[in-house]
Amino acid sequence: MSDFDFAIIGAGIAGASLAAHLSARHAVVLIEAEAHPGYHSTGRSAAFWDECYGGPGVQPLTTASGPFLLQPPADFHDGPLMHPRGALHIGTAEQTPLAADMLADFAASGVHIEVSDRAALEAHVPGLRSEWSNGLWEPACCDIDVSALHAAYLRQAKRQGAQLHCNSRLERAYWQDGTWQITAGTFNCSARMIVNAAGAWADDVARIAGISALGIQPYRRTIAQLVVSPEVPADLPLVIGLDGSFYFKPDTGGRLWLSPHDESATPACDAAPEEIDVAIAIDRLQQVVDWDIKRLEHKWAGLRSFAPDRLPVIGRDARHDAFFWFAGQGGFGIQTAPAAAQLAASLLDDRCVAPPQVNAATYAPARFN
Repeated sequence: MSDFDFAIIGAGIAGASLAAHLSARHAVVLIEAEAHPGYHSTGRSAAFWDECYGGPGVQPLTTASGPFLLQPPADFHDGPLMHPRGALHIGTAEQTPLAADMLADFAASGVHIEVSDRAALEAHVPGLRSEWSNGLWEPACCDIDVSALHAAYLRQAKRQGAQLHCNSRLERAYWQDGTWQITAGTFNCSARMIVNAAGAWADDVARIAGISALGIQPYRRTIAQLVVSPEVPADLPLVIGLDGSFYFKPDTGGRLWLSPHDESATPACDAAPEEIDVAIAIDRLQQVVDWDIKRLEHKWAGLRSFAPDRLPVIGRDARHDAFFWFAGQGGFGIQTAPAAAQLAASLLDDRCVAPPQVNAATYAPARFN
């Protein structure tokens, strides 16, 4: 007999959300390397829900997550977990083909996208420089309360009997007599199934367990918090460059969150921002709006981890049926968490129902074999 049915490696949003599903019927342990869950990617998210973000392959998971985030069950969280923001994708005249490509990519998806002229752009973004002449408007985009969502998943998992072990970095995992024998720091256990929800460390976890890595690569993403003049309007939308070179959105107290949308390949680590990336972000902002930068208040970096095709990896390993991948969520792990966890749970327990309009084969690890 094993100690647990499922040993989930990683207690960020991926591991916590799946634990909340599985612990209703199964013995689950969450094994977390850090002192607190969500220290790396989950705790450093830009915190938005945008159906187009991540591309057409990710969109079904994002769309399917929307109803849960807008109206979670009362016993999960009291009130909505996301609130309206709107997203504006902007470009110069030379970038008009990028807008056409985006419209074509999502034409059959059901995502509501409106073409915006210069007057509409000015109405959304005061001080927008004259060269930004075309854009696409996504009215459904929302801000997500990431901390509340993550805490609610952990709370539900705990209420249902899941155990959480922090400061427990995976050191050893081997398959013996139909169970995994696991050593993580001072914690030892056995489990019928390992779920690899380790984010940037997903390939490392696989290697420790004797499973072939899939090439999941972490990338550094930088965010700066600025105070600008004039003060950022509270109703400013999420503003994204059509060419993927920046995004910014308002924060509390009239502050601005800004990213150069950087992707610097890095080993799995406690990511820190580079001065050059912050400088690039500010330079790009000044090319978009005529606001004055009064001060840089805060800066940070997080890791976004992608599989080679930049789609999530959700499913049993092609060569070891008791090793389950739940990784490669890139920068869209928060906004897809409800549907991704539901999909993963349906693949692990026949009594769980998969989210509608989501094709599990799209995300199966077998696509790499």
